[in-house]
Amino acid sequence: MSTPEPALSLPAAAISWRSYYELTKPKVVMLIVFTSIVGTLLASPGWPPLDALLFGNLGIALAAACAATINHVLDERIDAQMSRTRSRPLPTGRLQARNALSFAAVLGVASMALLWGLVNPLTALLTAASLIGYAVVYTAFLKRATPQNIVIGGAAGAAPPVLGWAAVTNTIDPNALLLFLIIFAWTPPHFWALAIARKDEYARAGIPMLPVTHGVEFTRLQILLYTVLLIVITILPVLTGMSGAIYLLAVIGLDAVFLYYALALKMTQRAELPMRVFRFSITWLTWVFVALLVDHYLLFRLV
Repeated sequence: MSTPEPALSLPAAAISWRSYYELTKPKVVMLIVFTSIVGTLLASPGWPPLDALLFGNLGIALAAACAATINHVLDERIDAQMSRTRSRPLPTGRLQARNALSFAAVLGVASMALLWGLVNPLTALLTAASLIGYAVVYTAFLKRATPQNIVIGGAAGAAPPVLGWAAVTNTIDPNALLLFLIIFAWTPPHFWALAIARKDEYARAGIPMLPVTHGVEFTRLQILLYTVLLIVITILPVLTGMSGAIYLLAVIGLDAVFLYYALALKMTQRAELPMRVFRFSITWLTWVFVALLVDHYLLFRLV
């Protein structure tokens, strides 16, 4: 009778690189880069310059990965106390903080060199400000200091479309600021829904998220109010002439579903709703930006 062969294990180097990849929060970075690419495409009536599209969004992606890695380092103690994050590379000991910081430094330097040298200095400076805003101002200070952390810190997360637009035009365009406003108003209902679902974990970690400091019912009301504000803001691209009927029809349908979820969250106590709202909000943002793109390019072809 033969003895079973030991299970094959991944080489240590492969495990290490997977851990570094995890530090970058790839799913979050993909959403960030998607919105910055939309900003790049909307900034031009036709196809944008290739250097802005490729190098601009690669530089923004590297900066977002840098900010995410710094977030892992600063939140290591908190992550170890929360079920959603305790399996991350630093709490589990797969990587040390010094390794993560070195990795972040490489990403940050590469991002700034790429944007400054191959795109334009304005995009590099705006990206650097966004990186510092998220990784330092939000993560190190606001997150631990005020229940309005998500509202104030949301400015950094709302910057990518402005960065993508600046990569093409070398300006801060008013239409790009409309995209900024959409993400800025989207962030509180998106993240507060998650905070309701993880309220007890945030309380144990000592993070003053709104459901912890003001209660779940107050947070449900704020989610509804911000959703209404978000709906108003999503109409602005039509009123300014930035987008047309295709976007309007799409966003009306998406807004109606978002409002339904926000009302259901406010009026019922269904335990699964906060996470459903959180997940739908990601879908909502993705399709709103897809609608902006479709409207933009179909309108360009018609003209």
